[in-house]
Amino acid sequence: MTQVTIIGAGPGGLASAVVLAGAGYEVEVLEKQPYVGGRTSSFTMDGFTFDLGPTFFSMPQILEEVFESSGLKMEDYVELIRLDPMYSLRFNGRNIRASSDEQKMFEETERHFPGSGASYQRFMQDTRKKLGILTPMLKHPHASLLDYVRLRSLRAVPELELGRSLYDVLSSYFEEEELKLSFTFQSKYLGMSPWDCPGAFTILSFMEHEYGIYHPKGGMNQLTKGLARAAEDLGAVIKTGCGVAKIHTENGKIASLVLEDGSRRRPDHTVMNADFAHGISTLIDDSSRKKYKDDRLAKKSYSLSTFMIYLGIEGSVDLDHHTVFFADDYKTNVEDISKRGVLSEDPSVYIQNASLTDESLAPEGDSALYILAPVPNNLSGINWAEETEAFRDLVLRQVETKAGITDLRSRIKTERVLTPQGWEEDIHIYKGATFNLTHHLSQMMYYRPHNQFEDVEGLWLTGGGTHPGSGLPTIFESAKITAGLIRKQDGKQVAT
Repeated sequence: MTQVTIIGAGPGGLASAVVLAGAGYEVEVLEKQPYVGGRTSSFTMDGFTFDLGPTFFSMPQILEEVFESSGLKMEDYVELIRLDPMYSLRFNGRNIRASSDEQKMFEETERHFPGSGASYQRFMQDTRKKLGILTPMLKHPHASLLDYVRLRSLRAVPELELGRSLYDVLSSYFEEEELKLSFTFQSKYLGMSPWDCPGAFTILSFMEHEYGIYHPKGGMNQLTKGLARAAEDLGAVIKTGCGVAKIHTENGKIASLVLEDGSRRRPDHTVMNADFAHGISTLIDDSSRKKYKDDRLAKKSYSLSTFMIYLGIEGSVDLDHHTVFFADDYKTNVEDISKRGVLSEDPSVYIQNASLTDESLAPEGDSALYILAPVPNNLSGINWAEETEAFRDLVLRQVETKAGITDLRSRIKTERVLTPQGWEEDIHIYKGATFNLTHHLSQMMYYRPHNQFEDVEGLWLTGGGTHPGSGLPTIFESAKITAGLIRKQDGKQVAT
């Protein structure tokens, strides 16, 4: 039986394990941390449960395809709750409650911006067509420049909105600034500014409005825990607290994997699901890499980071499941992060109040609040040992003022803060760039690290650092692409 070792039990690694184990491979997943999920994991404190990273889940049909490829049903492993409203967007007192029900969203748009409902409908019609044309590019590997002259790529070129930013494209639909931002803030999922993010990514907000936003019962962590159970049901072996220390190469090929306990593995295929730049720079000697040497990795463009506050709060909180509080001057806030590399005096803040939907996440009557403020990654040189306390207080003041929770701090029962320094040192993310490599066109498709890694034969990649990119739906696509390439190389039939 052909052996596959997967380094990292994040969503990409676990989805790859499900597809490959279902195809008859002998699969072993080695995870450095004592838990599965990577950034899509959870932790508990004093009876409160918090997701570590992602909290938005859309396009569940892609995850369904992962399960179905191995003869399983997603609903046997994950229970999804569709959210309506999807989220609330707060601008200086205005509260836009976004819905994936097109009629409701038309009415909400008209209520806040009379006359703009038709523009919303035109955006949905145009972007529905765009996604249909771009989807084949996101589902296939881009390992050769010749992929750009394939029919699917040539058809997609006009939809890439070359030379136009996400903000530019939305400005062609909407005049009102707050309405533009309501359909461009999703660029933060890629760790980018809407003024820098390529215009093709209008598909991000469209996918939410078209397919909805979901909460898995028990938290987003249930996606990866469900995948782990499915992989084990299919015969895969998952070992936590079992890190790989080195990928040993000889003559450009993997010779063995050296584990932290000194033991070795010699699988037929190795799939790396670690954070791309961190994993490549720590697991493979610089001398064994050609295209991705340390000095070239350092010159790549990386996403912003996030400052996290996880709070167990006494009593209930009057907030929707997802709420975004926009800075009064959003563009300045974004440019502080993306261009100046400084902490904003008026940060935007996102709050998840998941226990409103899912009572299992907090003790009866209490609330588990997940608070996120986008901040620069560690290339900024910010000294978090000096800045953490003051910035934490600033974020909490923003929440108290803008959410109207004036007694927030007096109701805290438990708390954890995670800074970009923590993302880098504890979660092993290169420079604390939470969303991996940015998605400029110079770092997408062929120009993103390939699913079949170029520098080392026998090494495959999955996750946000490879094609097609970051975000859970695209990470699941990366797993499908990578598993399909392995099967193709081995002469196993792959459904198209």
